[in-house]
Amino acid sequence: MRVPAPGLPPRIRIHEVGARDGLQNEKSVVPTGVKAEFVRRLAEAGLSTIEATSFVHPKWVPQLADAEQLFPMLGDVADVGDVALPVLVPNERGLDRALALGARRIAVFGSATETFAARNLNRTVDESLAMFEPVVARAKDAGVHVRGYLSMCFGDPWEGAVPVAQVVRVARALMGLGCDELSLGDTIGVATPGHVTALLAALNEAGVPTGTIGVHFHDTYGQALSNTLTALQHGVTTVDASAGGLGGCPYAKSATGNLATEDLVWMLDGLGVETGVDLGTLTATSVWMAEQLGRPSPSRTVRALSHKE
Repeated sequence: MRVPAPGLPPRIRIHEVGARDGLQNEKSVVPTGVKAEFVRRLAEAGLSTIEATSFVHPKWVPQLADAEQLFPMLGDVADVGDVALPVLVPNERGLDRALALGARRIAVFGSATETFAARNLNRTVDESLAMFEPVVARAKDAGVHVRGYLSMCFGDPWEGAVPVAQVVRVARALMGLGCDELSLGDTIGVATPGHVTALLAALNEAGVPTGTIGVHFHDTYGQALSNTLTALQHGVTTVDASAGGLGGCPYAKSATGNLATEDLVWMLDGLGVETGVDLGTLTATSVWMAEQLGRPSPSRTVRALSHKE
């Protein structure tokens, strides 16, 4: 039953990350054909932004080593509708690979903390921003949309709580490079609603408009939906989620699964917020992918609607 709540946007865009952020954390490598079919099924479910893969060095993320093979297989996905297929690029070499295959949306991945920057990027925060500068500039010159991911926005497994002012400084610098949007990552899932409100307000005060911000919550402590609702009440209209709740972070072992797309759609359907996603088709897709992976989906909604425990 739909019971709208006041103060929410009428429609939001789900930035689906299951095919990239979800599968990169799997112990086994998923066959390229299965990945392509996963993206197709996600598009058929009505998702309009599906992060397809990552052009990182295979040494670092072997699960996504087939980016060159996968991306050309997705040309027919555009026939499903107006579907965007962003890809993650770590540096100029990754950008070259992505542009060569016709990618029109890319993302760079930064950190709000020094320890995670060192472990994930082998650089300081400022050195990583310097590395991203030519990537963003070249992408924009090529007419490519650029998303900036900022991880560890709420807590870091090595440094603990991350000061809001520290996150704001790096976020402003990342957006200052020319990114079109900013995704705030709760990489280890420690955020709570008050913290979300405080960070969004601080970013607004620092000149980062709500319309450019997306949120990316992990459900480690069961707070992903409440944090998302808080962000929507603030005016955020882009939410990252992963079909079936797949994913974590290979460089932060305490990071558990992403917010499940089905759980998000169930909540938003009940609130009367449009997503364009057919929950039944999406659930069937996650059940299918769980079968490919040989384990049940962690999404509560998938389990409830598919009657699987």
